[in-house]
Amino acid sequence: MSKQKPITTVISGAAAMPSATTITNASNRAATVLPRPRRQFLQNFLLIWLDADFDESKGEYKKSTQHLQNILEIVITFTDVDECIDFLTDIHDEKVFMIVSGALAQRLIPEIQECPQLTSIYVLCDNQSTHEKWVKTIPKVKGVYTQIEPICDALQIDRRNCDQDMVSISFNRIDPLFMYTQLLKEALLDIEDDDAKSIKELAEYCRLQDGASPKTIEMIEREYRNHTPIWWYTGPYFIYSMLNCGLRKMDVDIILKMGFFIRHLHNHITQLHQEQQGSMPTNFQVFRGQGLSIEDFEKMKKTKGGLMSFNNFLSTSRDREIPFESFARPAANNPNSVGILFVMAIDTAICMKSSATFAEVSKVSFFEGEEEILFSTHTIFRINQIEPIPDEHTDRLWQVSLTLAGNQDDDFNTLTAYLREEFNWAKGWARLGHILIKLGEPAKAEHLYQILLEKSSTDKQRSDYNLQLGTVYGSMGEYSKALSSYERSLEIRQIALPTNHPDLAGSYNNIGSVYYDMGEYSKALSSYERSLEIRKIALPPNHPDLAASYNNIGMVYYSTGEYSKALSSYERSLEIKKIALPP
Repeated sequence: MSKQKPITTVISGAAAMPSATTITNASNRAATVLPRPRRQFLQNFLLIWLDADFDESKGEYKKSTQHLQNILEIVITFTDVDECIDFLTDIHDEKVFMIVSGALAQRLIPEIQECPQLTSIYVLCDNQSTHEKWVKTIPKVKGVYTQIEPICDALQIDRRNCDQDMVSISFNRIDPLFMYTQLLKEALLDIEDDDAKSIKELAEYCRLQDGASPKTIEMIEREYRNHTPIWWYTGPYFIYSMLNCGLRKMDVDIILKMGFFIRHLHNHITQLHQEQQGSMPTNFQVFRGQGLSIEDFEKMKKTKGGLMSFNNFLSTSRDREIPFESFARPAANNPNSVGILFVMAIDTAICMKSSATFAEVSKVSFFEGEEEILFSTHTIFRINQIEPIPDEHTDRLWQVSLTLAGNQDDDFNTLTAYLREEFNWAKGWARLGHILIKLGEPAKAEHLYQILLEKSSTDKQRSDYNLQLGTVYGSMGEYSKALSSYERSLEIRQIALPTNHPDLAGSYNNIGSVYYDMGEYSKALSSYERSLEIRKIALPPNHPDLAASYNNIGMVYYSTGEYSKALSSYERSLEIKKIALPP
């Protein structure tokens, strides 16, 4: 019999920046090293500009940088090739656009073209004809330019496509954690924040990161309530990219700071959805074009007939042409992706039975008049057909037919209800932390609970968050930290609770589990027995927690070779389970 995992108990109640970021790196200047660790990037992408002669004090470079900053908030410049390559290869979570001077292009580009994070290259030179021939063999090179303005035009399009492509997608037949992403949405929408305080905290956070214009930050602070959430989301501001980036990466800091906006945006879509129900056709189609990584495309093919979730707010169009020509077709030119045209069949009867919400937003969008249908985050679709789109220039264009599934699926509802019950004890941000643990993100859960612990104002909160940190550290194998956190939680409970309160039993049980994992069986047994003593007094004689205590004690005896005692404890646990649990 291999070593088992004990049953644990989780009990809980309730520097100013310039107008954009320019980081200059050069081997021959003082104070030129990019700080490590870097500040948080708030967007899905950044721009690198490599030019051995770059000098921002010179008029032409200063003017060009200003043009670029109107398109991308983060512009990082290099004069040294090796430093540039080192920085590029350290980027993993963002996409990179790159401008390379003509003098360095032919040496550098063949060396970096396979970097998966590098999406587009623009050669800036004095003589186009020198480079136009050889760059044709490298798909990531978007063009050879002699002026910065046309590069800005190209970047504007590529930036938009990048945001469109970088939406997290989950597949129910491939991803065992698919259901947890749905509970994540529920957790985010259940959180109640002080909106005025949240807006201020968002602004303060953004000022300390890379990728948010101070002018926009000030505008949000001053004018947030003057516009609708959809207006802010669809506008040319960092809100859209920052929110998509945070949800895609499950970035705790961004999600914490934007939680109020996620709720506002969802509620605005829901309000419009209700207002538009009488005017919406019963059945209609919407379209979305984007690039999909080859890996995700293979997952999608394996999930045909199953469910998929877009883990973000989702922009679609009633017009097929724009999504296809502006997003799907350009994505097919990227060697690392496939161009996808999603054709989504919407049945409003399904929406009436589920929580799937969407709205036609042309009248409230920043860009009025566009035929945009905006879906709330984590909308679920069923994958029906996956077919190639005939095209004489490429075989990397595909049409994927989807049907809005909502959450009316019986199997889906049964499993989600079971998982929801698992998290029933947790509320607000604490629930999000537990979901992060289940999603295999213990480091992010730790970060979240540390933030919540710092903000806690009651003994109960401090006890609960220390308890959750103990769970996180235990899952990471950091047993000394887990023990310290559980003991801090216990100390607070011992002061606040009666001597035989069930929560104290839970604390002793968790401490015993850590000692068990550390191989300190005598200490584990002592903690388990103290937990059992309290449970015998505080709980009914056939409560499931008593069965858990006997089971854990049995495991200690088994691990120390005391098999008769182990058997006795296991049998007592089984007797209680037969009475307490359904057949």
